[in-house]
Amino acid sequence: MKSDTNELINCKIKGTFRIQDIKSTNPVAVGDYVEFILSEENSETGLITNIIDRKNYIIRKAANLSKQSHIIAANIDQAFLIVTINFPITTTTFIDRFLASSEAYRIPCILIFNKIDRYTKEQTERMEWLISVYSEIGYKCLKTSAKKNIGINGLKELMKNKTNVFAGHSGVGKSTIINTIQPSLNLKTKEISDAHLSGKHTTTFSEMYELDFGGFIIDTPGIKGFGMLDMENWEISHYFPEMFRLLNQCQYYNCTHTHEPGCAVKNAVAEGKIAESRYHSYLDLLEKDEKYRI
Repeated sequence: MKSDTNELINCKIKGTFRIQDIKSTNPVAVGDYVEFILSEENSETGLITNIIDRKNYIIRKAANLSKQSHIIAANIDQAFLIVTINFPITTTTFIDRFLASSEAYRIPCILIFNKIDRYTKEQTERMEWLISVYSEIGYKCLKTSAKKNIGINGLKELMKNKTNVFAGHSGVGKSTIINTIQPSLNLKTKEISDAHLSGKHTTTFSEMYELDFGGFIIDTPGIKGFGMLDMENWEISHYFPEMFRLLNQCQYYNCTHTHEPGCAVKNAVAEGKIAESRYHSYLDLLEKDEKYRI
């Protein structure tokens, strides 16, 4: 914990501190602002007495079935989702779940397409198609290669003087990008599994680092699946910007965009104005699957 005098102080939750109506595995999250007092037993240890109201947070379903959710990070200025076409594959279902959650909690999200130096012609074409889909919706997309130092300067400019969070599957290059941006951190990295082209966890918990060019970066553990929380069926389409813009054009005000006649969203999909992949992700969210396609 960093104090308002820039001191680093080890803190824990005060024994008598009670957090009401929190169903997450981590009541205090990386990025939280808290109030604390110094322990009477150890003046170098702080006891957290209050969590300041968060302006936003990124949350997902927790792996621990006894808890409902896990807060990845809080009080974020912008999120960067690291996407790879291969080594490992990031699916559109995963991308769209993350984007919808970011929209729900009002967190601007930027897509980083990493490892561009490793792709075949077909994989590069796939990447360019995805960039066109998300750029047309309004999402900023960057192309990077951390190992070749491609696109890193532009990324640093976007991050300057902001609190940034990096997220994505294990193996997409989060830690490598961060090391390229801030070499002094020297975060641990591992090669992806040759057998399964999937990542191996190197970051086991979220951690915030200060950037020497201004701002902060929160590195997060690789996310395998991204389950959504606290969304009613009627509001899910609100978090797909290209669908939200068409809602008042549907024949029925409570249109679910699945079977109703006169649905502007379904018409836009049929006309190619909304990507089929995005519509399928929307349908997946409606079904609220416990298991995700990854």
